[in-house]
Amino acid sequence: MDEVKQLVTDIKNKNLKPIYFLMGEEPYYIDKISGFIEDNVLAEEEKGFNQMVLYGRDITIDDIVSNAKRYPMMAEYQVVVVKEAQDLSRTIEKLADYAANPQPSTVLVVNYKYKSIDKRKSLYKTLKKTSVVYESKKLYENQVADWIRRVLSPKDYSITPKAAQMLVEFLGTDLSKINNELEKLQIILPKGSQITPELIEQNIGISKDFNNFELRKAVGERNAVRAYQIVKYFADNPKDNPMVVTVSLLFNFFSQLLHFHGLQDKSPRNVASALRINPYFVNEYILAARNYPMRKVSEVVAVLREFDVKSKGVGSNATPQGDLLKELLVKILA
Repeated sequence: MDEVKQLVTDIKNKNLKPIYFLMGEEPYYIDKISGFIEDNVLAEEEKGFNQMVLYGRDITIDDIVSNAKRYPMMAEYQVVVVKEAQDLSRTIEKLADYAANPQPSTVLVVNYKYKSIDKRKSLYKTLKKTSVVYESKKLYENQVADWIRRVLSPKDYSITPKAAQMLVEFLGTDLSKINNELEKLQIILPKGSQITPELIEQNIGISKDFNNFELRKAVGERNAVRAYQIVKYFADNPKDNPMVVTVSLLFNFFSQLLHFHGLQDKSPRNVASALRINPYFVNEYILAARNYPMRKVSEVVAVLREFDVKSKGVGSNATPQGDLLKELLVKILA
């Protein structure tokens, strides 16, 4: 986020580069930077003649270069935005010649999503000398809750750790989807509000009591009654609670418990750092480790590997996912 803030500041100050090559697995920041350039480099009256959007599937590198070499009309700059540039991946290296000598009055924005160009080749090396190359990397799941807090803070909103975790577990690491849901909440909530599990349940539709987060907690506590209640809810609502997601979350949880057992320093601060979890959840791991000795954790990890395959339809003989989950719980809690 700090790199993005610096880019935005430079653009606001008209410290512009001739090419912004935006690439990487996470499209959220690519869209944000590109959109900011489209909205802010030219005045509204200048955009009609001097701003164009091209799409990778419809053009060639030669088309990009010919448009980039045009001169602006009655403006200091023209802006050329290439969206879905990853469709030009086979020929993208041809842009290196233009990158070596770009038109100073053109701001060329290349949106190269879901992948990155080869950093050993000419285009990348040339762009690094003359322009901006921004690589938008996918966040790990344990980083997303902190990202949510950082996004909300400047807008004068906060969120509880459990609420943030609910969003991550329901929406995964797709920052665009998470941001869309956060923006919906900001429309209905006054500034200064704290986003709670209750608000998420009421406005987004994620159950605050029956979700993977609560299942993990119940399993860690060896609370069989609560765990079976949640699994029954999952069985009754399979589309909203796919088994493959549940198994993946439990596998990650028990893998972290295995790591926990191997730690020499089990202080809360070190546990949070070593397991890459929010300090708020450390006590859950400490309790779970007491309930599951290392040998049992190893057995559970093996069971989860087995059920991961079954959840994908291999060797389960078309067994309903609800029944598979109940069988899985029996083996974990045994």
